[in-house]
Amino acid sequence: MPRDTLTKEQIVKTATELLDDEGLEGLNMPSLSKRLGTVATAVYSHVKNEDDLVLLAGDRVWDEIELPDIATAGWRTAATTMAADLHTMLGRHPWLVQAFCSHLFYGRGKARHDDHSLAVYEAAGFVGEEADRAAATVFTFVLGNALGLSATASLARRLNRDGGNAEELIQDTVTKATEIAMEFPRLRSRLTTEAADYNAAPVQTFEYGLRTLLDGFEAELRERRAQARPDVR
Repeated sequence: MPRDTLTKEQIVKTATELLDDEGLEGLNMPSLSKRLGTVATAVYSHVKNEDDLVLLAGDRVWDEIELPDIATAGWRTAATTMAADLHTMLGRHPWLVQAFCSHLFYGRGKARHDDHSLAVYEAAGFVGEEADRAAATVFTFVLGNALGLSATASLARRLNRDGGNAEELIQDTVTKATEIAMEFPRLRSRLTTEAADYNAAPVQTFEYGLRTLLDGFEAELRERRAQARPDVR
């Protein structure tokens, strides 16, 4: 791609695709330049370095999350939709979960999401720091659920890059773990379930956990309203 037609938006979009395919460890200027059909110096005229690219790509993907109309959907449906979309987005871009450990993300995309998330929990009835805590609790839960997919994707790339066959190596590990699990009754009883897969969780774990969290929020708000209501005699 000629230098004079290259745009920052094209660079960030291509960097996101490279990160999706190769992970954080696969992002470098030579590889990115090759995908863009240009030279590294042309890329450097728009971005500072690889870390800058991760920050730009990391902010871009937040725009993939739907921001429901709270007045129409209601706070709980809006909270569920946003958490599910966040979970899907993190699964689509597993490198972002790893990048949270090494980069401080900011930008309009993330701010747009975070502001709407606070509005959701304010609509529920939380005030000030209470809304902050509610939003942070759900975010942390979603992030934790996405960790398994991110770790598996990173592990598979590393095993393949080191010359092994990731699928065979993971299966060998599962076989060894199964032999150990046979010694423990509760683990043994679960060896035929989906939870026996490598880094897998029981089916509908995310849905169950999110529903339980939101149930807890509703119970707290309901109790608060009951305490504030004067006794009827």
